[in-house]
Amino acid sequence: MRATEESVRAALRQVCDPELMINVVDLGLIYQIDISETAGAANVHIAMTMTSPACPVAPQIIAEAREAVEDLGEHVGRVEVELVMSPPWTPECMTEEARDELGIF
Repeated sequence: MRATEESVRAALRQVCDPELMINVVDLGLIYQIDISETAGAANVHIAMTMTSPACPVAPQIIAEAREAVEDLGEHVGRVEVELVMSPPWTPECMTEEARDELGIF
């Protein structure tokens, strides 16, 4: 299967923040997904943030995000997850469903 932005987002929906138990896509942590084809493989670059610059589980979430995308199959080449802090994350980044689940209105 070729990696597409939709398939990458679907894979990332399997990665949950272990403290909030909401996936990183619905939390609004995924800022950008770039896919480039090289020698028949899709190299994926993901720019993502955390809810806090001091997030203690950031390394775990980043590793799980990378693994989830790598698991898309043999046509996935290099997967790079870049942690960015600009623009800063705010609750407005979340989907309406995620805000409802956390009781943020």
